[in-house]
Amino acid sequence: MYQWRKFEFFEKKLAGKCSIPEEVSGRIECCSSGRGKVVIGCDDGTVSFLDRGLNFSYGFQAHSSSVLFLQQLKQRNYLVTIGEDEQITPQQSAMCLKVFDLDRMQSEGTSSSSTSPDCIGILRIFTNQFPEAKITSFLVLEEAPPILLIAIGLDNGCIYCIKGDIARERITRFKLEVDNLSDKSLSSVTGLGFRVDGQALQLFAVTPSSVSLFILQNKTSRGQTLDQIGSNANSVAMSDRSELIIGRPEAVYFYEVDGRGPCWAFEGQKKFLGWFRGYLLCVIADQRNGYDTFNIYDLKNRLIAHSLVVKEVSHMLCEWGNIILIMADKSALCIGEKDMESKLDMLFKKNLYTVAINLVQSQQADAAATAEVLRKYGDHLYSKQDYDEAMAQYIHTIGHLEPSYVIQKFLDAQRIYNLTNYLEKLHEKGLASKDHTTLLLNCYTKLKDVDKLNVFIKSEDGVGEHKFDVETAIRVCRATNYHEHAMYVAKKAGKHEWYLKILLEDLGRYEEALQYISSLEPSQAGVTVKEYGKILVEHKPVETIEILMRLCTEDGESGKRGAANVAYLNMLPSPVDFLNIFIHHLPSLMDFLEKYTNKVKDSPAQVEIHNTLLELYLSNDLSFSSISQASNGEDLNLRARSGATATSRSGSNGKFIADGKDSNKEKDRLEKQEKGLRLLKSAWPSELEHPLYDVDLAIILCEMNEFKEGLLYLYEKMKLYKEVIACYMQAHDHEGLIACCKRLGDSGKGGDPTLWADLLKYFGELGEDCSKEVKEVLTYIERDDILPPIIVLQTLSRNPCLTLSVIKDYIARKLEQESKLIEEDRRAIEKYQETTSAMRKEIQDLRTNARIFQLSKCTACTFTLDLPAVHFMCIHSFHQRCLGDNEKECPVCAPEYKSVLETKRSLEQNSKDQDRFFQQVKSSKDGFSVIAEYFGKGVISKTSSGPTGGS
Repeated sequence: MYQWRKFEFFEKKLAGKCSIPEEVSGRIECCSSGRGKVVIGCDDGTVSFLDRGLNFSYGFQAHSSSVLFLQQLKQRNYLVTIGEDEQITPQQSAMCLKVFDLDRMQSEGTSSSSTSPDCIGILRIFTNQFPEAKITSFLVLEEAPPILLIAIGLDNGCIYCIKGDIARERITRFKLEVDNLSDKSLSSVTGLGFRVDGQALQLFAVTPSSVSLFILQNKTSRGQTLDQIGSNANSVAMSDRSELIIGRPEAVYFYEVDGRGPCWAFEGQKKFLGWFRGYLLCVIADQRNGYDTFNIYDLKNRLIAHSLVVKEVSHMLCEWGNIILIMADKSALCIGEKDMESKLDMLFKKNLYTVAINLVQSQQADAAATAEVLRKYGDHLYSKQDYDEAMAQYIHTIGHLEPSYVIQKFLDAQRIYNLTNYLEKLHEKGLASKDHTTLLLNCYTKLKDVDKLNVFIKSEDGVGEHKFDVETAIRVCRATNYHEHAMYVAKKAGKHEWYLKILLEDLGRYEEALQYISSLEPSQAGVTVKEYGKILVEHKPVETIEILMRLCTEDGESGKRGAANVAYLNMLPSPVDFLNIFIHHLPSLMDFLEKYTNKVKDSPAQVEIHNTLLELYLSNDLSFSSISQASNGEDLNLRARSGATATSRSGSNGKFIADGKDSNKEKDRLEKQEKGLRLLKSAWPSELEHPLYDVDLAIILCEMNEFKEGLLYLYEKMKLYKEVIACYMQAHDHEGLIACCKRLGDSGKGGDPTLWADLLKYFGELGEDCSKEVKEVLTYIERDDILPPIIVLQTLSRNPCLTLSVIKDYIARKLEQESKLIEEDRRAIEKYQETTSAMRKEIQDLRTNARIFQLSKCTACTFTLDLPAVHFMCIHSFHQRCLGDNEKECPVCAPEYKSVLETKRSLEQNSKDQDRFFQQVKSSKDGFSVIAEYFGKGVISKTSSGPTGGS
């Protein structure tokens, strides 16, 4: 034990040496501490209280003779004493036990300044059942208030136990037999110690010849002997783990309930033993010089925390975090522990880092303080170039020390093995960042340690999921050509994009990539195809299209889903979402969209799909043939055969090869246009008002790519007949132009007759001989009376290549027809003039001459006319009784007159309806006749003089 290192972890307090105050006049018999006070009992019966500076606070007379034992309770501010009082009778012992309540003070005598605590209980220790003996030890256990358990050890080997509420004298007494030896010096109870083990209450008892243990639940049981060797007084203590400590000249022994435990061979007579914050306190008598040595042992770290030579010690206490030694000459020594920083500085100066580490760990310092000590130790080892041990210390600092501090050191020292070890531990504890993962993987790859890389990447305990950043690991493995490891991490972590990126961009394993995509969930598969579809289409177009078809269609599940088909289609991805992946492979796009439209007839995105297909079909500037030949096996065979033929003939006729390419290109163009026309027609069925594609876009595409058939179809469906014939005019297709007018200019079938007028105007401005076509056009104009002859003449006169013979027969027929019409009009005029003259003559006769009524019969009843009778100017006569009371008009002529008035009123009302007038003018073949009719009816000629403004 003399090899233990000695350190000065403690220092003297209260300015070094101090002494017991003079107010404590008697000889000190006993001491106790607790609740911030030191209590001293003297042989004159007084009890004194000292404060933190060992200054006298107050004192009182506890017993009349002497205070032998006392104990300051911790839970309650009570003081329990044993002392000698006046003997009342010879039969009663003078020894008694008192309990003082230190919170209740009372005045003593007449002096108000002298106070003493209230004595709440006095108990005679010895009775007839418990004979008197010398008290050698005393201990109080505080149970649940107000219960106390007091153990009193005697020199006869007995222990008197008093339990209960002493203040109310509700107590029970029982006796424990330790030793019953004839030699009383060997049976004296020199030490006691309570141990609470759960619900069990145990009591250690020490005599010079034995160590015993009592279970106090059984008050009459004998104790269990733990050892046949005991100890003398004052060399007994209890540790904070409820172990009994006994000091003997050869060693210090620890006892537990099952017997002797560890022992420490400290030589010398142990005058006092104590326990303070995990330290063993020991006062050892030095027989050579008469002095005592006070040692403080750190048993965990096997060091002497403090050693001091002192005078003869009479008492040892612990209070206020200090150790108080009271000497026989009433001097005192107060010793306190240094702070942790001071102790560590002391160890660091001596490079005792191992001791420092053990010290902070044994005193349960916080993890940050421990890590700081470990760091300094690691720095010390690193400076000595002991890199392995330094790294072992640095690893213990993970979680508290910034990893970059360690990493930088070992990067500079080029100790890649140590650095790898540190980074591995960092990942195991889940404290690694992306940069740490990158560095560790780089270490593995530089060391070419595939085994460790496999363990790190493919560990079964889920390291790949939780201990490092997945994307960083993938990126580093790719950069160092460990593609298989990168793929494993990506697949395990569900990083499908990374997995496919490695397969496609690094390894070029396109078939495997397609199989992997097929195994994914539809939603995830769609995302991956959008991202990597361009590469897949470039190398595996057919297989990629098959995957897209499975994603975008029901794939044979329509029979299972039944009525939910429409809703299910809305949930499926749309082919429009994948158009961008075909940006450089338009034939494959056309193939994909054709397959989709053939399978899905009512897609929500059919308008966009049809628009795209039309653009593919009708665009002439897209290179299809060269790409489509590589899209499937048949095209490849054709390409091979054509290539062989072309090679055999290339030497003889290079022009033939070029012509073959042009012919193939023209053939492809015609096939696509045919598909486009079929799509235009099929996507605009007759029952729909609007087509399943964008009409404006279709027209633009047809015009840009000179697709005449599609343009004509669209114009005709939209009833834009003038645009239809404009297409024929632009192409100078006279035969088709006339045939189109025959089909679209028949008003009886909903056509537009004015098309013939436009056609005539076209031929009139053509500037070439088109006599045959003009004659045919004039036939239809004449048949439907579309244009007046004068307009026909004016229109055709603009074409210098036409002669009068073209319209000779037409003009002759028109003149003859007009002559007939003029003759008919002349006869009608004469007739109307005669009728008008007769009417005017009749009106004049009615105005100027008398009217003679000669009817003899009533017009209504045909009986003989008699008075009273009524005669009308229209030469009709009636009996007055045959007419109504208010009849003022001839019943015979009135209906005809009313119809005339009604017609006139209707015409006047119609004259105000301008829309109807212009509609009749527009829809009539001869608008002038409509206007003349309105004039003839006297509607338009009738004017009303409105208010005029004047000055």
